[in-house]
Amino acid sequence: MSHDLPIKTLLAFDAAMKYSSFTQAAEELHVTPGAVGQQIQKLEEWLGTPLFIRSVRQVQPTLEALNYWAVIQPALSRIRQASDELRLSQANDVWLSMPPTLAAKWFASRMADFLGFRPDISLHLSASTALINFERDQVDLAIRHFDGNDPTLDSTLLCRDEARFYCSPGYARKIGLKRPEDLVRATLLHNTLLPLWKPWLQQFSQLTDAQIEAIPSQHFDQSILAIETARHGQGAVLSSAILTEGEMRDGTLCEPFGFRLSMTKGYYLVHRRQPPLRPAAAALKQWLLDRGAVERIN
Repeated sequence: MSHDLPIKTLLAFDAAMKYSSFTQAAEELHVTPGAVGQQIQKLEEWLGTPLFIRSVRQVQPTLEALNYWAVIQPALSRIRQASDELRLSQANDVWLSMPPTLAAKWFASRMADFLGFRPDISLHLSASTALINFERDQVDLAIRHFDGNDPTLDSTLLCRDEARFYCSPGYARKIGLKRPEDLVRATLLHNTLLPLWKPWLQQFSQLTDAQIEAIPSQHFDQSILAIETARHGQGAVLSSAILTEGEMRDGTLCEPFGFRLSMTKGYYLVHRRQPPLRPAAAALKQWLLDRGAVERIN
């Protein structure tokens, strides 16, 4: 047996550890599960220890495999990262990630403007609620809804946020909405981005906590679902102005009161501090910041 480390086997091992599955590892590597199994077996023979316990439908990493992966996985990630940076250093491809509702409600209508501004740049947009890991994921820039504090990232404010109350004009008429206390007759649409109905009502209405708790509610894991439900006259929603501009423009939503709950969070444009952004990514960052500044002024 060769004394040289079989480098190719490490890629199969890393993928198998990531998914605890030879089948999913094979999909990522674009090979067959049998090929992954052969690479794992070759590595086991070289190391002189089993790495997985095989059963009919799954594989379970051994303690030795877990310890080994904990040591080599960061190095493999750095190798991939350095390779991608060199390979893409002058490429005109940019990977941007943002929450799905922001992508649909704000960015989609503006994407053509950027492509017209820089038609030479190929934009790859990922709309996901998952928190991007810049060390692992292929992403140049991300827009996050948070307080901007992350010492590992370069964070630039794109848009401050505040919780605003919206409903359809027909719904406001239906429940006789004239003051915040009238929301006792409403259905409150809660979403995970702005779970702030209780503090909003505590600050802007005379309702007791018991009355607030008694108001019927629906809960959504994505803001776009809550906004759509409100647009169809099924309840009242707290949302960000950046997410409801289309509905406000076409009149399907209204803001009955000017009461707005201040927040410490906002939409921030983030990326790794090092290495510097590639030229294409830097161009997209500047365009996003310029666009955000213009809209804040207007």
